[in-house]
Amino acid sequence: MDLIDTMQDADATRLTKNTQIVFDSVVKRFSTGTTALDGIDLDVQRGEFVAVVGPSGCGKSTLLRMAAGLESCTDGSVALGTDSVGFIFQEPTLLPWRDVLGNVELSAELGSIDHKICRRRALSAIDAVGLDGFADQLPSALSGGMKMRVSLARALTLLPDVLLLDEPFGALDEMTRYDMQSLLQKLCTERELTAMFITHSVSEAVFLADRVVVMTPRPGRIHSVVDIEFDGPRTEDLRFDRTFTDYVARISSSLRGTAS
Repeated sequence: MDLIDTMQDADATRLTKNTQIVFDSVVKRFSTGTTALDGIDLDVQRGEFVAVVGPSGCGKSTLLRMAAGLESCTDGSVALGTDSVGFIFQEPTLLPWRDVLGNVELSAELGSIDHKICRRRALSAIDAVGLDGFADQLPSALSGGMKMRVSLARALTLLPDVLLLDEPFGALDEMTRYDMQSLLQKLCTERELTAMFITHSVSEAVFLADRVVVMTPRPGRIHSVVDIEFDGPRTEDLRFDRTFTDYVARISSSLRGTAS
């Protein structure tokens, strides 16, 4: 499912009209005794796009799942300033017997939205992600990038305030990935969405994010947070800009430093 209603018990004093997600001294320890996350403190502002990078197994996805209410904290707390949260998984998770429209409508259906409203929102979301004309196609007829567009459209049907994305573009080819990054940025900007994005790609994080959080190896801690500032819109030409490559080099160096 792509939309989750969540408000975890937490000290909400850090939640303000400008703050959407608060991680307060978060610790996650599994029953095996493995500590996945240790002392995570992070505030995500409304309308902000935060990307999280780090080595495999550092707890990035666990952190995201706690924000969605899919995992509980061992210690500390997570607070959200909204109960409308869209979650995009690594795989599109489409129902093979439903066409594009049927898959996009699913979240709204499960949310008991009136059928006419559900249909209107689904068609609008399909258009917004560039799939107009494909509403009657089954998932088997779609490319990987198109399937991810369906997943993104489905998350939009309940009008979420927050999008949580767990490496959604990792399996796509490079050019399709670039297209999806531009689409996601456009949607988040137009709809003033707050986004938290997990990725292994430093260049992807720099292209999309207002801030990049660099995690240490397990147990995952925040090594550093890098503010990303560019003059003008983030177009494809930005990827060749010296400032862009400097950010990529800086964050890549930080990641190497976490492993030493």
